[in-house]
Amino acid sequence: MRTYDDTFSGQRIYPGKGKLYVRGDSKIFRFQNGKSESLFLQRKNPRRIAWTVLYRRQHRKGISEEVAKKRTRRTVKSQRAIVGASLDVIKERRSMRPEARSAARLAAIKESKEKKAAEQAAKKADKAKRAAGQPQGRIVGKQAAKGAPVKVAAKSR
Repeated sequence: MRTYDDTFSGQRIYPGKGKLYVRGDSKIFRFQNGKSESLFLQRKNPRRIAWTVLYRRQHRKGISEEVAKKRTRRTVKSQRAIVGASLDVIKERRSMRPEARSAARLAAIKESKEKKAAEQAAKKADKAKRAAGQPQGRIVGKQAAKGAPVKVAAKSR
């Protein structure tokens, strides 16, 4: 069974009841009874009329079930171990003194620089070794290296 809502009061209109009012601009309004139709035509605001659904909703009437306030959840801070480090290692790092932390950082930086320098030296030695093994020839283009036919210079007659 299809029911409609009263345009003014917001109450339900059952089949065979109510009136349909069509304004000049072809907008349709449905009214449950003459009372709501009359108030609508007087241009009364349904939010100010105490028995309408709009008024009751605005002034929070008839919501006795939801009297109990919703409890707010307090967030509890917790820590978990990360893949690389266990919880006690993390706590130890956090409780480190700033001087010790900066010293550890400097040591780590120094170590990484030394490692990088060693890699560079190894790369340089490898490059020199390779260069010594090959005879020094003329520079070959990318296409020629792939085996493309050599361009023949144009001859003039």
